[in-house]
Amino acid sequence: MHNPIVVQRLEALAVLTASVFAFHASGWSWWWFVALLFLVDFSLAGYLVGPKFGAALYNSLHSLIGPSALLAWWALDGPFYSLAIGAVWLAHIGMDRAFGYGLKYEDGFHHTHLGTIGKRIRGA
Repeated sequence: MHNPIVVQRLEALAVLTASVFAFHASGWSWWWFVALLFLVDFSLAGYLVGPKFGAALYNSLHSLIGPSALLAWWALDGPFYSLAIGAVWLAHIGMDRAFGYGLKYEDGFHHTHLGTIGKRIRGA
């Protein structure tokens, strides 16, 4: 397992798993998990404007910063919903990255920090 992209995708799977457990701890109904899981994918609409704007919008909603801030807020006695929403958001990012959908470069949707979408990972 010397390929860093493989390691990053396995880490993303671990993030997804931990997020599912965190959501369970929130006590929210699982239909909320399903309903919210793909909400951040509306950021893909940014590509209708162009690849530079699309990448910026996609990356802003697929960065670990937002969900981590929500989870930290919850840990600092924030509102109850910050755990559930942060966990679902983090689960989405973990799921995307586990499947190879990384943060985007400005030259197009398929060029990501995890390699080119659709190409087989060498050494996997």
